[in-house]
Amino acid sequence: MNLHLSKQVTSFPKGSLIQGHWHKHRYKVISLLGKGAIGSVYLCQRMDGKKVALKISQKNASIITEVNVLKQLNKVQGRTLGPCLFDVDDILLSNGVRLSFYVMEYVKGVPVDAFLKQRSKDWFGVFLLQLLSDLDRLHQHGWVFGDLKLDNVLVTDTPPKIRWIDVGGMTRIGRSIKEYTEFYDRGYWQLGTRKAEPRYDLFAVVMLALHYAYPNQFERGANPEQTLINKLKQATVLQTYRVCLERALKGYYHSGSHMLKELNQVLIKRQVPTRSHQPISNNKLMKKVIEDTTFPLIEIWAIGFVSILFFLFYYFFI
Repeated sequence: MNLHLSKQVTSFPKGSLIQGHWHKHRYKVISLLGKGAIGSVYLCQRMDGKKVALKISQKNASIITEVNVLKQLNKVQGRTLGPCLFDVDDILLSNGVRLSFYVMEYVKGVPVDAFLKQRSKDWFGVFLLQLLSDLDRLHQHGWVFGDLKLDNVLVTDTPPKIRWIDVGGMTRIGRSIKEYTEFYDRGYWQLGTRKAEPRYDLFAVVMLALHYAYPNQFERGANPEQTLINKLKQATVLQTYRVCLERALKGYYHSGSHMLKELNQVLIKRQVPTRSHQPISNNKLMKKVIEDTTFPLIEIWAIGFVSILFFLFYYFFI
């Protein structure tokens, strides 16, 4: 099948019905959410009215791989790491072409930078804690995220929390990263290999922070490591977290929990007061966010004044 035809068969206009060949479940296409190297993702409506995300592709092997990843994530107890998986099936087109698809939870949220424009930028520290907690749980189950970037996370509301929306880059620890984005890749910055290990994801956390600080990104220059260090020093919005981010850049942390503990200590020592225009309800929301971040812990460091923005707690492995 040529490239032109390949693009055509994975294109479904609004109102199209996608019916599974085996399970006979039907999904009405609402809109296209995005296209990638593997396939297309559509916002669809099930027959019961529930909105879901449906990913469809000719690359059956890739779809199977992503489905297996989602199944593994769905087995993880506690905090939900990836979208919930609902259905896996094929569709047979009138021209005889068979496409594979899977249906997952539609994560409704907003990009991190859009959320922070509406709320205090100090929420970014809370999101870093959540992200590190989730990554550590993922690593404990033998996977790395691989293609971690701002585009692959959203902030959901009530209470605000980070959710992953694309598991296509997840790779078993010890293997070669199968999907990455240059700006977030430590190999591109000449600061490590593309071997799947926790430090690879932690490097990407740094790049996620830098992408937030520099929306237009930047070139790596003659000395990539020095370029990143200089950018961290110059990013005012990242100064609270700079020491931890620089250590992650250099591969100092061996796990997400290692980095998270140090970041917690830094934030507790540098309690950031709430800006006068921030409503008190934000403090309650932030406390709820942190309480919902499941992670082994011994005690919670409660900050009792309503004028304090961060309600942080200290994590320990039992």
